[in-house]
Amino acid sequence: MKILLVEDDSRLAETLAEALTDQLYVVDTALEAESALEYIKASDYDLLLLDVMLPELDGISFCSLLRSRGYQMPILMVTARDTVSDKISGLDAGADDYIVKPVDLGELFARIRALFRRSSKSSPPVLEWGTLRLDPSTCEVSYAETSIYLTSKEYCILELILRYGRRLISRRDIIQHIWPTEEAVEEDTVKVHVRSLRQKLKAAGAPENLIETVHGRGYRLREAN
Repeated sequence: MKILLVEDDSRLAETLAEALTDQLYVVDTALEAESALEYIKASDYDLLLLDVMLPELDGISFCSLLRSRGYQMPILMVTARDTVSDKISGLDAGADDYIVKPVDLGELFARIRALFRRSSKSSPPVLEWGTLRLDPSTCEVSYAETSIYLTSKEYCILELILRYGRRLISRRDIIQHIWPTEEAVEEDTVKVHVRSLRQKLKAAGAPENLIETVHGRGYRLREAN
């Protein structure tokens, strides 16, 4: 499941992105509405986690803009304002739910799960490549019906690569998706996770080169038989 987090407080954004990634969500982070809109134009998101107090265009106006342009993904507003009128403004702008700062992570995760259940995307399509199968709704991975147990980072990397298929995804792009707010992550970290992922896939019976390396460019999946 893919979430776009729009939060101008970089420290809070880092905390939330890390917590969501640990819950096996793929997270992109934008610090203001303009860059968030570019993300939305370029990719499909299962949920938008949107701060109200953004620079330039505020979250309520941005929510209204998205709805006016036909975007239907669930929107969960994050706000420091907890008056009834503020909540009504957000809901009237097209938000599906709201949560008040300071954010309790348990409540946040519960509200996200509830939105996914209510959403038309509550049962996202299973990602398959040959006999490799990843179910985003249950976070289960298998190869030829053999279950594969992955760490949260391995799972997120595999989901990304499956979504790209034969298209190349660079290590830098993987870092931006999986570690969106951590500047110190090196490309060697991605190599380590991909190596471990390949070993687990191979142990389940997958070809050793199911995830191909195109030197100097990134990764892609081998042609499915």
